[in-house]
Amino acid sequence: MARSKNSEQSTAPSSGLSSRFRRKPKDPNKKPGRVAQIRQIYSVSRQTDPNIGWWMLLSALVVFAVLLVVGLFTGHPYLFGFFGIMFGLMVAMLVMSRRAERAAYKSIEGKAGATGAALGALRRGWYYDKEPVAAEAPRGRNPRDLANAAMVFRAIGRPGVVLVAEGPKGPAIRLAESERKKVTRVTGGNVPITVLRIGQGDDAVPVNKLTKRITKLKPTLTKAEVSAVNKRLKALGGLKPPVPAGVDPTKVRMDRKGLKGR
Repeated sequence: MARSKNSEQSTAPSSGLSSRFRRKPKDPNKKPGRVAQIRQIYSVSRQTDPNIGWWMLLSALVVFAVLLVVGLFTGHPYLFGFFGIMFGLMVAMLVMSRRAERAAYKSIEGKAGATGAALGALRRGWYYDKEPVAAEAPRGRNPRDLANAAMVFRAIGRPGVVLVAEGPKGPAIRLAESERKKVTRVTGGNVPITVLRIGQGDDAVPVNKLTKRITKLKPTLTKAEVSAVNKRLKALGGLKPPVPAGVDPTKVRMDRKGLKGR
């Protein structure tokens, strides 16, 4: 009996130590760190842009070389070399951000629902939906099949209401015009409405230039008016297409936070 008690007492501290140094389970909801985010952005962008690594290296070496030469002429090569490394890394990150953004747009270009993904790059102050507010599938097709459907997406900001048509030109323009009339009835005609169409050509906007085109529109509404217009349009029923709520038909996503920060 005494022997068993001694064995229990000797094993108790070891079990306490093992539980103390035991690894904690990883939290699945924990966001990755900055280095992990950069590595993830680089790996994803490299699938579309295989030369992204070479461009980053070249930009860093050019900046380092320029500052090193300046340091040799001024008699401070080590100091300027250090600054060359720092600024070279900064420029390499900037190049990665730009090319990653370009690769993200290239990966969604021509796909159904690309407009909703592109609207995610809008800055604060804009209300938008990643799902279309109106959709019209070709005749004879399932209404839930939006592969070749005409769709209209909506964004609301200080320039007013922006309707972006996507899909075949004729059906997309007709659907956008119908949506414009609905919005006019709700807002009373006092809110500017801009209609754009995604695509190629003189009368269309490429998907990679959509947000730039929208942000260049002249602001006319106050923040309070923008919020009021958004609530009115949200309360308007019958605009959603026959797609399950919260589901992106194309599963296309582009996170601006990961590219530029928000």
